[in-house]
Order: sequence, then C-alpha cells, then structure tokens
Amino acid sequence: MKIIADTSRCVGAGQCVLTEPGIFDQSEDDGTVIVLISEPPADLEAAVREAVHICPSQALSLLDDSGA
Repeated sequence: MKIIADTSRCVGAGQCVLTEPGIFDQSEDDGTVIVLISEPPADLEAAVREAVHICPSQALSLLDDSGA
C-alpha cells in the first residue's frame, strides 16, 4: 500500500497525526500533512486506513498493492 497526500486539499486538522504519528506529521509552515513513510509496514495498515478514513478534507488516499 502507498499513501497519497494531496496537500492542496489538506486543511491541517491533524487527525492523521493523532491516529498514526509514526507515519504522518504536519508542516510547521502551514500545518498541511507530511507523509513520513509513504509505504507503511503491514502492521500499521489498519491505523493508516483509519487515518485516511477520518481525514476531514479527504486529502489522503491509498494505492493498494494491486494498483487499485
């Protein structure tokens, strides 16, 4: 799985960082999402999916290994 972040959509709510701080961070300049690990390990898949799901601006998406 690969994390795709659209920083132009991000509103800086920080829900992703609260969900999985080892994967996501926020820019000190404008608070937009920074993806620390774009291809997270399998043991963090559930947390990453939750972060993507709760993003209020839908700035995060996932590209599954299957390419879907």
